[in-house]
Amino acid sequence: MRSLLKLFFPDQCQACDALLSRGETTLCTDCRHSLPVNLLHHTTYNPIKKVLYGRVSLELATSLFYFDKKSRVQQLIHNLKYRNQEHISTFLGDWLGAELARLEEYKKIDVVVPVPLHTSRLKERGYNQVAGFGQRIAKALNIAYNDSVLYRKKATKTQVFKNRGGRGAEVIDSFDITETQSLKNKHIMLVDDLITTGGTLEGCALALNKIEGIKISVVVMAIAN
Repeated sequence: MRSLLKLFFPDQCQACDALLSRGETTLCTDCRHSLPVNLLHHTTYNPIKKVLYGRVSLELATSLFYFDKKSRVQQLIHNLKYRNQEHISTFLGDWLGAELARLEEYKKIDVVVPVPLHTSRLKERGYNQVAGFGQRIAKALNIAYNDSVLYRKKATKTQVFKNRGGRGAEVIDSFDITETQSLKNKHIMLVDDLITTGGTLEGCALALNKIEGIKISVVVMAIAN
């Protein structure tokens, strides 16, 4: 049945819509080699730390791609979030996880925590788009994954391309924690899909900082260019 379905509905590249060839999954070979990969853990200049400077104290920070409007990366993340292509999340987690597993400083992180969705958004979408991403990175690093401590207490509208003022206190005050003991004195890797102004990650960090002795690192699929 699966072979028959592929005959009539062949798999397409999630970034450019090209038909995938035998052996290709999620991305075509052209996109795999031409997407704007940044791998900030290999660079001295870190725009994530710059965005969050003075707002979130970070240990480590990295991303896989740069994100621009009307780009292949935008299509990739759009398909993940709005076209029911959940497999993109695990694909990107495997990709970045393999990179981070080569670095001792990332292996010393204790736990991966995904940026949560509000229950209403989770019910609507059916999955958290960063869950597979975080789980695969945790597996690559052989560290824990925890999606129960941090939760979103307020539903907010899509934040992409809003400026920092447009996000404001609403998104920053949208998160809380369920308890304070299980992550006490832990180094937390906070994972998300996209960072633009940093409001979402700032809100998560404010909530997590209620826990004694934590350290925070940030890993995202993409950062707005």
